[in-house]
Amino acid sequence: PATQASVALLIIHFSDSFQHPSLVSLPSDRGGAVLSSLVEYYLDSSSSQVVLLLSSIRESHHKPLLEKLNESLNRPGSRLAGLTLLGHLIRNQPPWVHHVSRSALLPSLLRCLKTETDVVVLITGVLVLITLLPMMPQAGKQHIYDFFDVFGRLVSWSHKNPGHVPVEHLVHLHAGVYSLFHRLYGMFPCNFISYLRLHYSMKENLESFQEVVKEERNVFSDLL
Repeated sequence: PATQASVALLIIHFSDSFQHPSLVSLPSDRGGAVLSSLVEYYLDSSSSQVVLLLSSIRESHHKPLLEKLNESLNRPGSRLAGLTLLGHLIRNQPPWVHHVSRSALLPSLLRCLKTETDVVVLITGVLVLITLLPMMPQAGKQHIYDFFDVFGRLVSWSHKNPGHVPVEHLVHLHAGVYSLFHRLYGMFPCNFISYLRLHYSMKENLESFQEVVKEERNVFSDLL
């Protein structure tokens, strides 16, 4: 595990590069270990300096970083912090962001959104997906029906309104679901309409359609 002292030294060492992202280059022989230490440090501290540094690394260092982020998403104890870090990084649009859709990180994100029951993790994860979608190259579109399944799952989950979930969290989740709706409709209009017609023609999904999806019906007029 990274110690505060060792990571603090790394931050100091690279601090001059924060204003010049193209200058950040890690040693090839231990770049992976450095990135792993920085990610672990963020998971423990939520350090904004680590976010800046990780956003500034060269594209050639993307593989060990994405592997470490994927590892964090697959550990329940670090999942929320890992998603939060991923969200910060992709919003900074680093040069390596297009590699996310080709890595194991995207399937892990989608799996999380399909199975997770912690509402804060779901809120954070759906915001990451909404931000990431427009940045994906064509290769990432192979997951199009996974994106739709995530939407359907979140609609159903939020409609059931688990009694232990605070109302304010459900409000944020609903906002995320609506944003995902608009993102998917904007990027894949024909495929998404076809999915909605099929998915919400099923009796078990009709109630959630009436309560959640129908509020957005003005987007498609009479298409549904």
